[in-house]
Amino acid sequence: MEQAVNISQGATKWDIRQKVWDYIEAKNLANFPRPVHHRIPNFKAAAQACDRLPVLQEFKSSRVVKVNPDRPQEQARFHTLTARKTLLVPTPRLRTGLFNKIVPPQNATKEDLRVCSTSQGVKKFSVPIGLDARVQVDLVVVGSVAVSEKGYRIGKGEGYADMEYAMMASMGAVNESTVVVTIVHDCQVVDIPEGLTESHDLTVDYIITPTRIIKTECQLPKPQGIIWSKLDAEMLEKIPILKKLQDLEQKAGKDVTLKVSSAESDKPMAEPKPEAKPNPKRDPKSRPRREPKQEPKHKHIENTAERPEGGTVEQEHPHGSSSTLYLGGIPAGLRVSELKSVLRERNAVPLRLTWQGAQHRAFLEYSDGPGADLALTTLQDLSINGHTLKAERAKSQRGGHKPNQTLQRPQNKEAKGAAHPPTATATVVSITAPCKEGS
Repeated sequence: MEQAVNISQGATKWDIRQKVWDYIEAKNLANFPRPVHHRIPNFKAAAQACDRLPVLQEFKSSRVVKVNPDRPQEQARFHTLTARKTLLVPTPRLRTGLFNKIVPPQNATKEDLRVCSTSQGVKKFSVPIGLDARVQVDLVVVGSVAVSEKGYRIGKGEGYADMEYAMMASMGAVNESTVVVTIVHDCQVVDIPEGLTESHDLTVDYIITPTRIIKTECQLPKPQGIIWSKLDAEMLEKIPILKKLQDLEQKAGKDVTLKVSSAESDKPMAEPKPEAKPNPKRDPKSRPRREPKQEPKHKHIENTAERPEGGTVEQEHPHGSSSTLYLGGIPAGLRVSELKSVLRERNAVPLRLTWQGAQHRAFLEYSDGPGADLALTTLQDLSINGHTLKAERAKSQRGGHKPNQTLQRPQNKEAKGAAHPPTATATVVSITAPCKEGS
């Protein structure tokens, strides 16, 4: 079958997601919610595709089925309940646990089961399943943004499906015999370059579309458990159940050492705010203590430098590091987590990311000059959401002025004959969100 979306050999995961999302939107192939960008697409004919699930022998013989909570797989949840199988559904973003078991009301009708299959029904008719639960999952249904006939899968970029499977592997809920199925639109079946699939990525055994069932014969192993060295402390804070699993595995004698990431260097304790030195000549009770105006580096800084009318403002990183890159042209609405995902895929993860989304820019700090040079080469011709971003050295490291920056007229005029332009001031915008692996 000819593929609707053509993927170039050098495409990244982000490139592939973008092409599929753009195609679905352009061809009007999705239902609410729209647009489909940054989502598992709720494609039209999703119910028709899910109706093929009961045909699989692996589904017929299964007793426990785990289905993702997204809207396009709602009919798959319904078929699981009508077949009187145990249905497990992951908790959204794993905030409150791993997954819930759906418990329909006694003597439930088909209409009751249909309600239980919805997102609201999942919340109302479910009980949590803990990490110590002895459960064996026979079949897993996941959503995808793109998938190849070889079984390589790409999600929306946050890594939750991979994480869920790895956690189930850690608790012994899945093994080599567990079958993984994804249900997608035909246009989501594309050629995915082999090198894009990593050790933590979940592969699939079957692809179900509205028109066909594809057995992938994928030979790549599925995740055997959590790869702790790819996670950082920030991820454990976002997903509390990961911390519980880490404690359990540590007691079992496993290496649960986390990745050393920018999350550590971004904490205030890593770079403390300097203390104001008391003056022994003053009475501390009679005079208020002044805090220093210097802000720690872990804050986002917005440059508000002013220059004479008709000039330009330099795109200068607040800290003037010799290994800092300026990334301009960031499209409106892009989230910092999405930018971090792109940087990971291009192997250009910085030590610190200073986010100024409102100004459509960001600053990327690397460990040294050669590292910044390599990232600069990697980020050339970077395109996100149809917008080409501009990557270059931060202004403090190169000559000339940064063009296309709106200027403001100085409010406080310098004294006549001043030798220097007005100095820049800084406004704290927000705390930097650190880059991390595995999303």
